[in-house]
Amino acid sequence: MVHDSTDNPDDTRARKPERGSAPDIPPEGLAPPDLDPATTSGDDEDDSRLPDILEESGAVGEEPLATGHEAIERAVRFAPTSPGVYRMLNANSDVLYVGKAKNVKKRLSNYARLSAPQPARILRMIAATVSVEIVSTTTETEALLLEANLIKQLRPRFNVQLRDDKSFPYILITGDHWAPQILKHRGAQSRPGRYFGPFASAGAVNRTITALQRAFLIRSCTDSFFESRSRPCLLYQIRRCAGPCTREIDFPGYTTLVREATDFLSGKSQAVKQELAGEMEKASSALEFESAALYRDRLAALSAIQSQQGINPRTVEEADVFAIHQEGGFSCVEVFFFRTGQNWGNRAYFPRAEKTFTPEEVLGSFLAQFYDDKPPPKVILLSHEIEESELLANALSIKAGHKIEVTAPKRGEKKELVTHALTNAREALGRKLADTATQGRLLEAMAATLSLPHPPKRIEVYDNSHIQGTNAVGAMIVAGPDGFVKNQYRKFNIKSEGLTPGDDYGMMREVLERRFRRLINPPEEGAAKTKDDDFPQWPDLVIIDGGRGQLNAVREIFAGLGLTQVSLMSVAKGPDRDAGRETLFMPEREAIKLEPRDPVLYFIQRLRDEAHRFVIGSHRKLRKKDIREAGLQEIPGIGPSRKRALLHHFGTLKEIERASIVDLGKVPGVSAESARRIFEYFHPQPG
Repeated sequence: MVHDSTDNPDDTRARKPERGSAPDIPPEGLAPPDLDPATTSGDDEDDSRLPDILEESGAVGEEPLATGHEAIERAVRFAPTSPGVYRMLNANSDVLYVGKAKNVKKRLSNYARLSAPQPARILRMIAATVSVEIVSTTTETEALLLEANLIKQLRPRFNVQLRDDKSFPYILITGDHWAPQILKHRGAQSRPGRYFGPFASAGAVNRTITALQRAFLIRSCTDSFFESRSRPCLLYQIRRCAGPCTREIDFPGYTTLVREATDFLSGKSQAVKQELAGEMEKASSALEFESAALYRDRLAALSAIQSQQGINPRTVEEADVFAIHQEGGFSCVEVFFFRTGQNWGNRAYFPRAEKTFTPEEVLGSFLAQFYDDKPPPKVILLSHEIEESELLANALSIKAGHKIEVTAPKRGEKKELVTHALTNAREALGRKLADTATQGRLLEAMAATLSLPHPPKRIEVYDNSHIQGTNAVGAMIVAGPDGFVKNQYRKFNIKSEGLTPGDDYGMMREVLERRFRRLINPPEEGAAKTKDDDFPQWPDLVIIDGGRGQLNAVREIFAGLGLTQVSLMSVAKGPDRDAGRETLFMPEREAIKLEPRDPVLYFIQRLRDEAHRFVIGSHRKLRKKDIREAGLQEIPGIGPSRKRALLHHFGTLKEIERASIVDLGKVPGVSAESARRIFEYFHPQPG
């Protein structure tokens, strides 16, 4: 969402600095701030921890229930039949629950009926209630907004609670100076200028600002730093600022840069890129190669922004996407922000709620609290149908001053966005559940689950990667009591010439033999010790990716090397490669299937995924030189015209390599099939 709070700024406010003896780079000049100091607060990433699960007590006694029913019955006698909000309080006047109703009297009567079947959570709430406070409202919409505000303010035990709800950062292009500044901004939008956001995190804003500086050369320094300059600072030298402070660029030229940056952030990215591509072509035709190179670098910077944004919708201009996943008694709500057709980041929330709340109940309460202090977008997309979606839409529409749509899409691109968010919610909750147990407890639980003689101090996980046998590489990652030990990671370029292309067993044999022969035959005494000699060099457990066949192959390798003291395990993917349905294989044992919510399974998945990440990264580094030497002409169907269009659009081959299929398909002359071919050329599925 873009906000403009420019109030007739005085273009002549800043004067040309006097040429004097100011130092070239003052202390703050080396790192000009990109954050408005008046509105900054701490960075907001994912919640640092899961909420404590509210333990369910045993059966509620009849006497406390009778006391609670009596307190609610007293409130029913004086309750209005109009909309309102009610608060249930305990003996210490602590608020237990905040609720709303279209008819408060009718809603409280439901709680007061002794014969009405109620969930255990409601019975515990009734038993603890000694009084009820009621606030009448004109409409049910007002009641919804008041309820959300009170829940955030009072944090009642029996409500869903949105935790750690900090303000989101925006990008601000200031409007109170003749040379506008770009910076990160939080809080009240009172400073004149254009505001773009919200972004999901400070990291997303910082990355975008850095790329925008490269693309549009807008200053990020403070006004006081700007006024003190007599020579351009370091950012000018590294082409991240146009140098307006010392008139390296004139006012019309700098104004053009600001306009282009504003257009890009306002959703006119394609028009801006076409304009830059045209200027690059003109400069190249005029043999002004230095200018052409500058336009090329600016195009590459814009492409980098969009590649970092990941998924970018084609038909959704402005929306927030919410998806909820529940597991192990916890809930995770993943939120994606889309503005001006661009993905401005995502963030995971872990609201506090009892186990008995359904996903729909958690999501409905979460949404009302989430928008209590934030401007809603035009469209809100949900993974689950919530009961009061129409009421919420009306409340947010009144608050925003324009129509708000709240929907759970069933098909099309909107459904794809929700599915993508749901995948992120599931993965975020899985990571958080795995992180909640300490590493030591996980290793102890792993030893018990796998019947190991003792908790492993060193775990080694092996994987290999290749494409039809080319650029084959193996990798080893290491984990211990303190987590991943990255200075122990190793990669192995496959050297055996007699291997059949795609022979995974042969590649694994070479990797393991090279690794363990060095342990069997250690360096001679007197050799220099490495910095990690204090960490165990022999693994207690070796994990490989694969099924029973891979396990038996590794057993043969170990038998040939005479290794008997190392435990072995293989991890086979579940049906349809579903995470959570893996099968574990160990020698002389039946296959092991763990519960999908088991922390040990999450831990093993993380080990395997880390090995896969590391080996894929190593493999791609090997391929990079080959790809760049071959160039685009090696891709079937990509001739000179399409190659030229791709380079005009993205600037460099590196940015083409980073682009998604959707971004590639936006290039004029590149069909969906050609986009797929280009993407698969740069991102093949390794074996």
